[in-house]
Amino acid sequence: MSTVLIIVGLVAVGVILAAALFHAGRGRGVRGQGLKRRFGPEYDLAVARHDGDRRAADRELTERVERHGGLKPKPLPNEARVQYVAQWDVLQKHFVDSPGRSAAEADQLLARLAADCGYPEATRYEEQLSALSVHHGEQVGGYRRVHSAANGQASTEELREAMVAARALFDVLLAARPEDTRKHKAGPDRHTRRGHRHLLHPKGSGV
Repeated sequence: MSTVLIIVGLVAVGVILAAALFHAGRGRGVRGQGLKRRFGPEYDLAVARHDGDRRAADRELTERVERHGGLKPKPLPNEARVQYVAQWDVLQKHFVDSPGRSAAEADQLLARLAADCGYPEATRYEEQLSALSVHHGEQVGGYRRVHSAANGQASTEELREAMVAARALFDVLLAARPEDTRKHKAGPDRHTRRGHRHLLHPKGSGV
């Protein structure tokens, strides 16, 4: 084989390898953008946890989707939704006197609510958080914040902010279509909306 043919062959192999690497990198970029849209703030958190390694973050989040993407959340009966809103209102009213206890109860309430909606059991916090992040990436950070604040050394203001952030996930879980769709066709009922209005300035509460 002549030297010219060898050179041509090597160049062709180089072009093929370059094209393969380009398409592989492009594929990873597209996948990463899809994950970022799905997970929202959770995507940046995963990248930070892996010291800026986006490939590692993509692998972690892809594994979460594979484990929990097929989960079908269950809507709550209206009676259960009303009870959950009432319980949150009570712990908000007690925040001024017992901020730490109120945050701990908010953490536990969210865990029970998520389990009732079909997510992993409350006793499996990390697995429950992982599943919630797949379906509610924009709101799950509030759950992490209130869990961390309730189980660590946090100031009253940090506890208040954590509870406010956690309420976003609380509301979105309650907003799932209830079983009686004939009476409640869309969105939270009036009890849920009332609880949301009182979130920032509930009577008798500092939350």
